[in-house]
Amino acid sequence: MSNSEDTGQQVRESEVDMNPPKRLRTTETLTGGKDREEEKSTVDVSIVMPVYNASCWLDDCLQAILVQDFTGSMELSVFDDASTDDSKKVVEGWRERLEAKGISVVISGHNSEQPKGVGYAKNKAICQSRGQYLCFQDADDIMLPQRIRLQYDASVLHKNSLIGCRVQRVPEGSTERYTRWINTLSQDQLITQVYTSHGPSVVMPTWFCSREWYQKVGPFDEGGKGVPEDLLFFYQSLRHGGRLFRVDQCLLIYRYHEKAATHSVTEETIWKLRVDFLQERVLSQWESFTIWNAGKQGRKLYRSLSPANQKKVKAFCDVDENKIQKGFYTYEESKERPKPKIPVLHYKNASAPFIICVKLDMTGSDLEENLNSLQLKEGIDYYHFN
Repeated sequence: MSNSEDTGQQVRESEVDMNPPKRLRTTETLTGGKDREEEKSTVDVSIVMPVYNASCWLDDCLQAILVQDFTGSMELSVFDDASTDDSKKVVEGWRERLEAKGISVVISGHNSEQPKGVGYAKNKAICQSRGQYLCFQDADDIMLPQRIRLQYDASVLHKNSLIGCRVQRVPEGSTERYTRWINTLSQDQLITQVYTSHGPSVVMPTWFCSREWYQKVGPFDEGGKGVPEDLLFFYQSLRHGGRLFRVDQCLLIYRYHEKAATHSVTEETIWKLRVDFLQERVLSQWESFTIWNAGKQGRKLYRSLSPANQKKVKAFCDVDENKIQKGFYTYEESKERPKPKIPVLHYKNASAPFIICVKLDMTGSDLEENLNSLQLKEGIDYYHFN
């Protein structure tokens, strides 16, 4: 993640660019006088880009924006989150080229001693923008030339949706399992696999949505470092009945590096949010269920559940004979007397529905074959949690 500014120049927090966009919809003849100024300021798509110490990535990022093949009106809205490098200077250096292509540029930021976080910077960039649709762009990533055109078309067709796309991960081979998951989920799995440790099934760097939908769901959480603002927004979108759609083409080069903001979020923070959402959306609808995995992850899930949902766990199931032979799992930390004992069964002897706590794509397709052998349907008979 990234955000921008020249350290020698003061930037007011709410500063907005005073140059109107150069490619405006000609709405004056279609609207009355009182609406004219509002309509004139509208553009089709705002590229929303929070920037923090991103100078080494920005030339590639901005060059890719310059060559978009979208024929509607665009603007780039940048908010610098107290960068200490020359990010703002780099963005300013692209202003003339972008505006020559009809892409208006809005840059603002703040000079506090500490950054205020990705959520804050995104909200500010959106607030100062004018697009009817929002294309979220991380300053360290590179959009392919057709990204805005294809996601705009998809967003017009799929109302109230977060639109994503396939990605190319660089360096090649980094986060191989995660990248495969991003690119190969079916349309149904975009909805059913929202509880896994991978996070949003439509990944944030690929998001595209209408301003109207952002205003209904948002804003982003502004808690700052360590807050998964993307996952919180994603879950809130689903709570509002939002849909998910992925353009099945690679439209983004998604960069992996150690300075990415995602690394500041702890596994435990994500775990708790996932458990809470699973309980809210799935377990609240079930009278009982089986946890598939009698090992560490399955037991951790059990201990993380509310007392009411712990009582719904009728069994653990597994393929490991050593775990099965123990016969049951005793919840030693329980204050109940006698302490709860949950049976441990072979998966063939267990009954649906299941919460699957086995890592995806790590069993050489054994898990998938076992699930298929029981003729189970994802999203009805089971959900993946790991």
